[in-house]
Amino acid sequence: MIDHNTVQQIIDAADIVDVVSDFVALKRRGANWIGLCPFHNDRRPSFYVSRAKGICKCFACGEGGSAVNFIMKHEQLSYPEALRYLARKYHIEIQEKELTDEEKQAQTEREAMLMLNEWACSYFEKQLHETQDGQDIGLSYFRERGFNDTTIKEFRLGYSSEEYDDFYKAAIAQGFNAKLLFDVGLCIPNDRGGGYDRFRGRVMFPIMNIAGKVIAFGGRTLKKDKNIAKYVNSPESAIYSKRSVIYGLYQAKREISKQDKCFIVEGYADVISMHQAGFKNVIASSGTALTEGHIHAIHRFTGNVTEMFDGDEAGIKAAIRGVDMLLKEGLSIKVLPLPPEDDPDTFVRANSHTQVEEYIQQHETDFIHFKSSVVLKDAQNDPIKRTAAITDVIKSISVIPDEIARMVYAKECSNLFDIDEQTILREIKKFRQKNLEQWRKEKEQQQAREQRMANNGDDAGTIPPPPPPELLEVEPETATRPSVTPATEQHIATGSQVSVQELEVIKLIVNYGMCYLCDTVYDDGHRQPTTVLEYINNEMQLDNMAFANPLYRRTFDLAKQYIEPYYRDLAAFQTAQDEDTKRYIAEEMAQELGDDIDPDAMDSAALINAMEQKRQAINARAALRAQQAQQQFSCDYLQRALCSLDDDALRQLACDIATESLPQLSKIHTKYTVIVEDKDRLPSLVPKRLYNWKNALLVQKINETKAQIATAPAEQQPQLMEYLQELYKVRHQLASVIGDRVVNPK
Repeated sequence: MIDHNTVQQIIDAADIVDVVSDFVALKRRGANWIGLCPFHNDRRPSFYVSRAKGICKCFACGEGGSAVNFIMKHEQLSYPEALRYLARKYHIEIQEKELTDEEKQAQTEREAMLMLNEWACSYFEKQLHETQDGQDIGLSYFRERGFNDTTIKEFRLGYSSEEYDDFYKAAIAQGFNAKLLFDVGLCIPNDRGGGYDRFRGRVMFPIMNIAGKVIAFGGRTLKKDKNIAKYVNSPESAIYSKRSVIYGLYQAKREISKQDKCFIVEGYADVISMHQAGFKNVIASSGTALTEGHIHAIHRFTGNVTEMFDGDEAGIKAAIRGVDMLLKEGLSIKVLPLPPEDDPDTFVRANSHTQVEEYIQQHETDFIHFKSSVVLKDAQNDPIKRTAAITDVIKSISVIPDEIARMVYAKECSNLFDIDEQTILREIKKFRQKNLEQWRKEKEQQQAREQRMANNGDDAGTIPPPPPPELLEVEPETATRPSVTPATEQHIATGSQVSVQELEVIKLIVNYGMCYLCDTVYDDGHRQPTTVLEYINNEMQLDNMAFANPLYRRTFDLAKQYIEPYYRDLAAFQTAQDEDTKRYIAEEMAQELGDDIDPDAMDSAALINAMEQKRQAINARAALRAQQAQQQFSCDYLQRALCSLDDDALRQLACDIATESLPQLSKIHTKYTVIVEDKDRLPSLVPKRLYNWKNALLVQKINETKAQIATAPAEQQPQLMEYLQELYKVRHQLASVIGDRVVNPK
């Protein structure tokens, strides 16, 4: 178990922008950061990150939460695993107890696979560097490819011995069970109840996910035997899907984000050689065709891609195959054909960094010119082939989601082929209509399959079809945020105004529970600062109110447990803030008095007066600065605590509520609009929401009483009617406070 103080230390250290930036390229917008959502196929930035609140939110799919939540969802980790992940990132020591046999057995399949792959990667590295065969065969091969020690270490290259089951025996001796070895694909079962090594006699290329965890391996044989596969890769498993993993993205992601561009090559060696040559924004499809999963992973870091493939005919065809899919996902595509005798690996080793850069500048080609030159190569004098080739180019343009980009490419195509632009636009429209009809047909087929499975009692899931092309054109850059998000809507009983108003009060508690609201004046004249949470608690006790929703009730009860720790932590924060304020005043005084006052130009009285004016101005700024810091501390205190709890339902509710308040304004609105937040009107907002809740409870009680009257015996009805009139009277009094016109329920 991780103790509370350590958990709090991890939560305090985790910078949400820093955490998310490991997986998503973020750009600043106003007080927030935005990027492409990593949880769905996002074509336009809809993922917002707020450093001030310590939360993130996608306004398209609804995913988000605290740094802990983000890591849990992105890396598919449990709550304790996510805390350990962040502890490692921020070098926070966690005292781990030795796991018992029962605890080891209870570890998840995913965690066990990751542990095994990490151990296997270290094993192969040791084999490469510490065994004679590893040095003579594996290390010699890497040296021949020109890889230096730094590169070999960075990409964690290794070697697997020729022996039949060396790795299998070592893994079993280490405590890993045979089933796990088979499931992750490092070993293959034999007919004697044991296993043998899948990668024996090969140099090893670990495949890492975007977080740097080893999820699979690629092994290359050094033998010339044509009956032996040149490359063997790990099979798919619970942690590895070849359709969504890009080789080298972990090493390249920061440089891709920095340059806003990436190069796609074909093989492991291509990535490593280019990386070593100084081109660090390079990734590989690992010899497989690009998939939507690959492109989605790339698009999170850049929208600009250059396909850099072998210069032979096979490489050119591979480049063409990838173009349409990249275009369909909204990326800007260029193609870099290499000389016929070269691939990226040999090319960068044969040329200097400057020569490679010059070649890229001179030969990097827009996709339309590249594809046109390829498809028209053998069709110059054949009208039928030429028509088919031009149609193929127009078909590629038709999949581009952005209408303006399509029009630009249509104009370019018109100039290139000397064809009327309107004719090309009509053809593009036909292809898009055909794509839409195909999507509808696939959707109908899927619905029919689902219906058949439902009739047969088969719960097997199906892969949903892609969205229709026209949706790509109308997808807004920002969405209108509902007052109740889909995530919190599940907690509300349909048609229940009480539940709706309870949620509104819970929102105040989660977002502003520890913010100062007012002073409570006691009978002896003593004044006590009161927080939003304390005020709500006092009002609920006075009116004997309680949350009907069990989750809201648990949230409220847990929030109250933070009142005492809050005041203790606030005192510590104020002490630190006092020291910070003193340093601030000293630094400002030293700078302003030194810069603006010339003692030689003033008499002593004027000098003293000028210094005093400066001192007062600096003290006022320092006081305001300290007040704002304390307000932010109080505002964030309960939200951060509740969003990082080891309680899935409660934590999710808190994260849903916290992320609702993230603004989605454009750059212009953020710069010029004064944003009035709920926290700026708490003195009026808190009582109003409590009155609305009380009003909903009264309406509910009125309706219940009327239902009782309808079924009650005659002798009980006068008493019930009298009670009903009292309820009406109370509701009218409440309405006069709220300021609403009362229409009593019929």
